[in-house]
Amino acid sequence: MTQLRILPRLIVSDPDRASAFYQDVLGTEEVFRALDDDGRPTVVEHRLGGSSFRVSPAVPAWGWVSPRDLGGSAVLLEIEVDNPDEVGERMTAHGAEVVVTIENRPYGKRSGRVRDPFGHLWIITGELR
Repeated sequence: MTQLRILPRLIVSDPDRASAFYQDVLGTEEVFRALDDDGRPTVVEHRLGGSSFRVSPAVPAWGWVSPRDLGGSAVLLEIEVDNPDEVGERMTAHGAEVVVTIENRPYGKRSGRVRDPFGHLWIITGELR
């Protein structure tokens, strides 16, 4: 069987700003960047541990709209980290907003949810503290 990968693509208003945010707060590594004729990014791929995701600009004519264009996000991105509190604090210090406070949950994880500055929702989860 052919090896397959799922590469979520986050549609944002400003791919350069979003890429900088994900690098600063999550420690992603930029591994690929394609530019249009004007030098603006059309896709930026980020690696985070063993996973990758891409960032692209909103292009309404193609049906590519950002969560802000839609009035919210229909997708939850979940990230497992060693210290959810630290990651959540870093995200909010860089413009994300807390949606659900990070705390110990009855299902045995410490987790919460933030909305990044581009409207994407992230569940940040880790071990109980």
